[in-house]
Amino acid sequence: MTVNNALEQINLQIQWNRILSVVEEQAQVLVRTAFSTAAREAGDISAGVFDCDGRMLAQAVTGTPGHVNAMAASVGSFLEIFPLKEMEEGDVYVTNDPWKGTGHLNDFTVVTPTFRNGEAVAIFACTTHVVDVGGRGFGADGRQVYEEGLNIPIMPLAKKGKFSEIIFSIIRANVRNPVEVEGDLYSLASCNEVGGRRLVAMMDEFGMSNLNHLSNHIIETSKSGMLDEVKRLKFGKYKNSMRIDGFEKELDLVCEMTISETGIDLDFTGTSGTSSYGINVPVTYTEAYATFGVRCVIGSRVPNNAGSLSPVRIKAPSGCILNAPHPAAVTGRHVIGQMLPDVVLGCLNQVIPDRVPAEGTSCLWNPVLLGGHGLTEEDYGDARPFAMNTFHSGGTGARPAKDGLDATAFPSGVKNTPIEVNETIAPLIFWKKEYRMDSGGPGVHRGGVGQVMEISHAQGAPFAINSMFDRVIHPPRGRNGGSSGKTGRLYLKSGQELMGKGRQSIPAGDRIIIEMPGGGGLGNAKGRDPKKVEDDLLNGYISELKAKEDYGYSN
Repeated sequence: MTVNNALEQINLQIQWNRILSVVEEQAQVLVRTAFSTAAREAGDISAGVFDCDGRMLAQAVTGTPGHVNAMAASVGSFLEIFPLKEMEEGDVYVTNDPWKGTGHLNDFTVVTPTFRNGEAVAIFACTTHVVDVGGRGFGADGRQVYEEGLNIPIMPLAKKGKFSEIIFSIIRANVRNPVEVEGDLYSLASCNEVGGRRLVAMMDEFGMSNLNHLSNHIIETSKSGMLDEVKRLKFGKYKNSMRIDGFEKELDLVCEMTISETGIDLDFTGTSGTSSYGINVPVTYTEAYATFGVRCVIGSRVPNNAGSLSPVRIKAPSGCILNAPHPAAVTGRHVIGQMLPDVVLGCLNQVIPDRVPAEGTSCLWNPVLLGGHGLTEEDYGDARPFAMNTFHSGGTGARPAKDGLDATAFPSGVKNTPIEVNETIAPLIFWKKEYRMDSGGPGVHRGGVGQVMEISHAQGAPFAINSMFDRVIHPPRGRNGGSSGKTGRLYLKSGQELMGKGRQSIPAGDRIIIEMPGGGGLGNAKGRDPKKVEDDLLNGYISELKAKEDYGYSN
């Protein structure tokens, strides 16, 4: 497609910017109306607009790569079953199928066609993580997806503006938090509806009968911009691997990256096979985070859409843990999938070592805390039942010119859930939430520090935790001479060590302590600026002993 003159170019850029503002408003509607803390407090969502062929034109800044990039592929699955020509104004479609959505049953994706003057002009899609879908609850103990909760195939949630009470009644009967889950589904539909109205208003303002010209411009310009970035790299093959904790056994994530003039190919051949437990990854989620690993440093200023995503191609052999076939258990797919940017960045470090961060905690440390009949080894009594998913993070890897970020989620980008919110919605007391001293890996640039939390039941009752944590055995590695961050740890105040994965009980009157990993360092620690070491000591990020041992610092 050619742009005829400068005025047309300016006009297209204004329209493109307006679409970006439309999808950001779409996302903010979801955040502000959502019932669950995952969306409302942590921002574990995605929102975007697609053309009539199902190509993603723009995504909201608010949201996670796993949701956005997987959702970009999922819209095609909706259109295969319900072609756009069969959709009607007021229709809303939904699924939480892990292999057609964003990787596990807790994520609901909603797709809505947008009409102008009776003609379909675009499609809006959004996703959020709901607190519960029944089954075993949000945890990695399941052995098949059938155990993990309610699976809604792609189907209409509403037709011509009338919502399906049948679907809502089935969902309410199968989840532990029916009000929150139903409320989130209405929020998802609402944010798409607002996005559609804002888009139509924009089209009216610019006198646009369709988005064809603009969508082609967006996709072709973005693809060209991404390929220009790729062509600045040294062509060739680069290989990296990472060993992580796994569940029943340790796992190897293996990636071979091929850089050529047509783009970047990522081949995960050699990666460990599927697990017997719920940490397997549907390939859509693998594609989402592997692509994000590239886009973090290559073409990071090119907007994320179908054009900029297309030059990155993913291959993961069926049967490996990164391409788990149905009916593998997949609830904890984020534990493995969120490691992929670090694996991919390890390949890129061989090409552009001055632009790549060290390894970080990567996977979220989001404990799922539960209390109620049958959930604990001891009798729960008449204490208030609850199920809560709270989002928290360890440290990120050191960055090329800066320290790592402390207690910050990368690559997911979700926010920590305030403990005041947690204590409001569940009968829990958070006795401690503070930075974890000496957890960040030493280096010229220090890895981000993790955090420590100490939690008990407010009524002294037993409760349970669904653990889905990694980096307990294998720490985040430093790069280019930097040292590893500290591994995570999970234990009871009474002294018992707990596992990084699986449902475990906290006895009545006891407390659970969660120590999150720190990120790896970058560069040799002896070269760190002494003033920064002093600041770390003052802020409690490192101890005097570590300042002396790791950095050679003395007063």
